[in-house]
Amino acid sequence: MKSHKIINDPVYGFINIPSELIFAIIDHPYFQRLRRIKQLGLTDYVYPGALHTRFHHAIGAMHLMSITLDHLRNKGVEIDDQEYEAALIAILLHDIGHGPFSHALEFSLLQNIPHEKLSQLFLLDLNKQFHGQLDLALRIFNGNYERRFFHQLVSSQLDIDRLDYLQRDCFFTGVSEGTIGADRIIKMMAIKDDRLVIEEKGIYSIENFLSARRLMYWQVYLHKTTVSAEKMLINLILRAKHLQTSGESLPGSEALRYFLSNDLTIQDFTENCDVLPFFAELDDFDIWGALKLWQKSKDRILRNIATMFLLRRLYKITLSNQSFTEEELDHMRVRTKTKLKLSEEELPYFFAHGSISNHAYAAKESIYVLTKKGQVVDVAQAADLPNIKAMSKIVKKHYACRAKDLPLH
Repeated sequence: MKSHKIINDPVYGFINIPSELIFAIIDHPYFQRLRRIKQLGLTDYVYPGALHTRFHHAIGAMHLMSITLDHLRNKGVEIDDQEYEAALIAILLHDIGHGPFSHALEFSLLQNIPHEKLSQLFLLDLNKQFHGQLDLALRIFNGNYERRFFHQLVSSQLDIDRLDYLQRDCFFTGVSEGTIGADRIIKMMAIKDDRLVIEEKGIYSIENFLSARRLMYWQVYLHKTTVSAEKMLINLILRAKHLQTSGESLPGSEALRYFLSNDLTIQDFTENCDVLPFFAELDDFDIWGALKLWQKSKDRILRNIATMFLLRRLYKITLSNQSFTEEELDHMRVRTKTKLKLSEEELPYFFAHGSISNHAYAAKESIYVLTKKGQVVDVAQAADLPNIKAMSKIVKKHYACRAKDLPLH
């Protein structure tokens, strides 16, 4: 039975929900939670319009997947209805494992558990709840379905995920440099020897796509103010975890307090059936609610960072193409400690350093071009595209950030 439900999307217009199963998945509490997780975490501190959610992105990616599969069918690629629906489900649920603020807390609230692994666990759980109807979607998501191009459409250097988030993030931030020709890229997609390729006449659209992605990383995803805000949030959560595990009972939602009290590994998720549903209760609102409560905390570190967050008094950040010397870092530590009258225990929460890196094209996961002669070649090796070769180089920048003052003493 076909679903006649539609969603009005600000980027693509009306999006059709193509089946009752997909509508039921969208209606599930696990998926509805994505409405309460912003796609770009704290980027709205830089671009105020960046308030779109993981829900928006997942629906948009599903829509682009349907357009792509329709184009491939028109080119003679055999895709049956079961494969079609499974591919849509796989892309719809590809980001369902994200926690609060998307990437920002991926390795602090949890113990080095990537969202891709949690997405897989959510898919497994949903497959049980839907009595095995997600079997094929799981195989596509995991990359063990024999028709490899389906997984490439879900996860690769030119996947549907990237085509949607670049367009969507560009739309909501207003950063026009991120504009890509997604429609043309999709029309240029083809399948050769069960592998996703781009027809040669679409090669300049790929160059633009990679260039736009690189620009979006520096201007949006790795913007220095966003890096500073994320570091503050990470330090806040680390402090809250330290206090909670030391016996102090912090105010907050039951789900947040559970994850603050326990250093959970992926094994905990797989062995304890209660952990995943508990994680599914977490979203951005748990953190914002806690922040408002923690600004009244007796702990000076917790209340200051929470207050600074709510007032947008972010750490001052310095970027450098060269790594900071130990002498330079020590000088910044001493200045921060003296100016803010911090103890040795407090200092790491108000001063931090590290690095960020950006590469638009990883040669080990190639994008392939189908030439007019029928040959399949790496896009970086294609004629007169030196920019793509340059974009395969990893660019690293180093940062040091520190609190400028403490609003509360």
